[in-house]
Amino acid sequence: MKVAIVHYWLVTMRGGEKVLETLLEMFPDADIYTHVYDPDAVSDLINSHRVYTSYINYLPLAKKLYQKYMPFMPRALNKFNLQEYDLIISSESGPAKGVVPNPDAFHICYCHSPMRYLWDMYHEYLRDSNFLVRFLMRRMIPSLRVWDVTSSNLVDHFAANSNYVAKRIRRYYNRGSDVVFPPVAIERFLPVQRNPEDFYLFFGQLVGYKRADIAINACIASGRKLVVLGAGARKKDIREYEQSGLVTFVGRVSDDDIADYFSRAKALLFPGIEDFGIIPVEANAAGCPVIAYRKGGVLDTVKENVTGLFFEEQTPMSLIKAMDAFESMEPRFQDREQFAAHVQQFSKDEFIRRMNSIIEERRRV
Repeated sequence: MKVAIVHYWLVTMRGGEKVLETLLEMFPDADIYTHVYDPDAVSDLINSHRVYTSYINYLPLAKKLYQKYMPFMPRALNKFNLQEYDLIISSESGPAKGVVPNPDAFHICYCHSPMRYLWDMYHEYLRDSNFLVRFLMRRMIPSLRVWDVTSSNLVDHFAANSNYVAKRIRRYYNRGSDVVFPPVAIERFLPVQRNPEDFYLFFGQLVGYKRADIAINACIASGRKLVVLGAGARKKDIREYEQSGLVTFVGRVSDDDIADYFSRAKALLFPGIEDFGIIPVEANAAGCPVIAYRKGGVLDTVKENVTGLFFEEQTPMSLIKAMDAFESMEPRFQDREQFAAHVQQFSKDEFIRRMNSIIEERRRV
C-alpha cells in the first residue's frame, strides 16, 4: 500500500507535527506533501522522508509569511499528483484536504480543526488585523469558505481530534467523523512526584484566545499567587502585573522545567478555548489538577471532580469561584492512580490503535 500524508505546512514542531511524526511511525515508507517546508525547523524523523512542496514554498519569505499565502493554497493543492497512492492521510488545520485522490484510493482527513480564520474565529481575526488585511479578508474569505466546504467531498472519512472539533466538522461540512485523540507524551509526566506549593500555574503561548488575562486578574483579585509560563508577554504587561507581587512571568521553559512546575503547582488554570489542548493532558499525567473553562477540547481531556474542575463563564469572578471550590475539596485530587488511568486514552499507542482500526474498517466499506 503506497501512502501519502498531506500536511498543511512544516515550519515548526507543534501538536500537528507531533501527530505527523506518529503517522510516519505507522507508515514508515510514506511520502509527505506540504505547502512550505523548512528542514531546519522540523524533526529528523520528518526530514528522513521524501517531502514534496507546492509552489507556495518558492514565494518570497514563504517560511515566515506562509499564512499570508493561504488564499493561493487551494490552487496549489490541485497541482499535487497523488494518483499513484492507495492511502492518503490529510492533516488538516490549514489547507490540506483539498487534494485529488485517484478513484480507488482511500482518503482520510485527520482534522485538528476546520480552519478557524474561515469560520468561528473569523471576526476575531478581522478585528485584530490592519485595514489592508481586513479589506482582503472581506473579499477572499467567502470564496475560501466555498472551497473549504466543496473540498470536504474529496475526503472519504474524517477523524476529529476531539468531540468539539467533530461538532464543527458536522456544522461546516455536514459530515460525520470518528474522534481520535492525538498522541500525547504522557510517559514523560507519569513519573513526576507531586509536592504542591502555594501557587497556581498558567502555561501557554501568550496570545489573545488563550485568555491569560482571566487567570492573571482572577489571582490578583483573590490574592492568590500565579506563575505564568510561555512566550509572548509584553514588557508593559509584565511590569504592570508583577507590581501586584502575586504574578511571576517565567517565559519559555524547557521540558524538564515544565514537569517541575506541574509537580509544584496547586493546579493548572486553563481559561481559553482549545480544539483539543495538550497541556491539560500533560498536567493531568503529572498529577496536577486542571481548572478549565467549560468549553472546547477540555470537555474530553479533563474529568470533572476527578482530574479537575470547570468554571462556567470566561470571567475572573467565575474562575475565582472555581478556585474557591477547588480549595475546599483539594484532597479529592491527590489520588495519582485516577489521574494515570484517565490519561491512558491519550497515549501514542491508543492513537495508533484507533487510526489503524478506522482505516482498515472504512477502507472495506
